[in-house]
Amino acid sequence: MHVNMSPYHGKPDFSRLDAAAGADIDLISVADILRNSVVFAPHSTLEGVKQLPVGFAPQQTLERTPEFKFDFRHDGQSSAVRGEQQDWVGTYHRLLCEATARACADMTSPWLLQSGGKDSTTLAIALAESRPDTTCITYLGGTEENEVASAAHVARKLGLRHEQLVCDPGRAYDRYLAVLGRMPLLSADFALLSYVDLATEIASKGGDGILDGLGSDNYFGTPVKLQQRILFWLARGIRLPPYVFDLPLVRRNFKLCYALSTLQMRAVERVFPGSRFSDQEVDELFGRPVSAESRDRLSIFESELASASSLDEWRDISLSIAAATGGFAKGIYTANALSLQVAFPFCDRQFREWVYDQVPRDKKVDPATKVSKVLVREHIAKHFGDLPYVARKGSFRFNLCGLASQRFDKVHGFAQQAADVLPGAVGWLERNRSRLDNKFHASRFYLLAIVLPWILEHSPESAKA
Repeated sequence: MHVNMSPYHGKPDFSRLDAAAGADIDLISVADILRNSVVFAPHSTLEGVKQLPVGFAPQQTLERTPEFKFDFRHDGQSSAVRGEQQDWVGTYHRLLCEATARACADMTSPWLLQSGGKDSTTLAIALAESRPDTTCITYLGGTEENEVASAAHVARKLGLRHEQLVCDPGRAYDRYLAVLGRMPLLSADFALLSYVDLATEIASKGGDGILDGLGSDNYFGTPVKLQQRILFWLARGIRLPPYVFDLPLVRRNFKLCYALSTLQMRAVERVFPGSRFSDQEVDELFGRPVSAESRDRLSIFESELASASSLDEWRDISLSIAAATGGFAKGIYTANALSLQVAFPFCDRQFREWVYDQVPRDKKVDPATKVSKVLVREHIAKHFGDLPYVARKGSFRFNLCGLASQRFDKVHGFAQQAADVLPGAVGWLERNRSRLDNKFHASRFYLLAIVLPWILEHSPESAKA
């Protein structure tokens, strides 16, 4: 049984999963999540259920291992066009308006997830014309950055209604537990809890559809920055002794923990966001060796990664692997659990094919400065000039340390109940309780907080008291 999970190829149909009710948990997929926050395609968290996301043709048979091919190779894109006068911004705007109209054609009350960055801002501009009844909502996830004022300014100038939701990690987690039983499969993307929080809020206010700005990185391209080059170089797959993270200068220093953790990863795994468990820790959580089987699942992607023509293209391929069962999956699973529609306008066929086939490369990535999405920035500048979170948008934020502080006892209880599957979870939580004010350790607490109740929900062997 397989599910099409690629928004580029239509909407997923989970109705067949009813036949998989009572299916066993795929424990190697649980290890995938603990190691990388996502399940490596084509696998899923249920045995016998495969997911075919971006890069896997939906018509493939699963009698043999399906083939992964990145759909947006750089050598297939148009090159720079010099001296040719075209209204690139005008055509971009028209096609994006048409794409957004198609995306929410069946929605009575669409809501846009408006982060304040490039993708959500350019979508808001199009929606003001194609669906002016759209409500924008911005999530304030932490103290590192606050894009609410900029996002509200954009919505106000466009005449769109704007709302905000301030992160309460305990509330977000409780909302996740409330819908967990209706989630068809699982991903532990580090924005999953905020997505559930937002989607629950949208549903409570009468919204019936979510517009998500994912999908354009694949064909616009994401040039590698210096910091990313350093991290890829650091990812050496080295096995470090656990005591290294207990050293006085390390144990409470997030950046040092992150760097040492990176040394234990492979480069493609470092593309995936967040801090995760090492292979050794995963084996300890399971009480037996399982991490090697999880790591071997990356072999399906190796030939495509090895064929990349540049580091930039290699990163684009790697990001598509992460987004396939992480970024897209969190929205698809959450919307399904809350009986909401979710649409990704940037995945619209007509729009994406125009960008990939017609837009010159230097309108996607500036060859001199390596600035990404040049055409998107020009579209926004035509309406707003310079915006701070378009010029420089930080990473997504969620109060991970707050989650650990507010819900430690609940997660500890889940670990006790799921000890037949993850016998080492209780010990890990108790050993690390005093360290959870360090975001590195709190990130790994987050993964257990997502996985443990899902195991209890789907494992007949585990008590559900």
